[in-house]
Amino acid sequence: MNVIAINGSSRKKWNTATLLKHALEGAATEGAATELVHLYDLDFKGCTSCFSCKKIGGKSYGRCAMKDELTPVLARIAAADALVLGSPIYFHTESGAMRSFLERLLFPYVTYTPDYKAIFPRTMPTAFVYTMNVSEEMKPAETVAYTQSVLQRVFGGCELLLSTDTLQFDDYSKYLSTCWDAAAKAKRWAEVFPQDCARARELGARLAQQAGGEARRASPI
Repeated sequence: MNVIAINGSSRKKWNTATLLKHALEGAATEGAATELVHLYDLDFKGCTSCFSCKKIGGKSYGRCAMKDELTPVLARIAAADALVLGSPIYFHTESGAMRSFLERLLFPYVTYTPDYKAIFPRTMPTAFVYTMNVSEEMKPAETVAYTQSVLQRVFGGCELLLSTDTLQFDDYSKYLSTCWDAAAKAKRWAEVFPQDCARARELGARLAQQAGGEARRASPI
């Protein structure tokens, strides 16, 4: 059983990456082999509208035809048992790298048919971990809900984990960020972020359990 996590943050040791690592630790407790991919390590672009993935009978029907460093990652995801995505919120949406990744991941599986039916060949448990500097009340609800809905359409399900009011800087005095209370941020990070990490571990374990159940149902008796 393989569980892959995709980090859409440029930071490898901060909020998003930390939560993804905890999710993979939870998956590992259920016997999953895990992999964490950092998108900012890869040289790739978003969709170029070549439509090769839509061409009936074409050699790239149902998969992205572009060849770059994301290509083997997409192939591993197609063969994975569960998928966890993670991104900070930038300007009310996912990071640029994550948006480009989502285009390449999802568009080949979504068809131009009534209800935009997906052609991913099976059900795969997925989740999206969002981190954001704003409060729960200020979260970009429409963005989060839409991305979740597309993942549900393609893969059959998607859980969300939102980590809000996160810590952005080690030292707020070094940055022009006077709208934030640095002491309150640090206090929340010390008290609440560990709870978010625990939720991420539970999420990872739950996805692995679901993936194991899907595998058993798909196996011949």
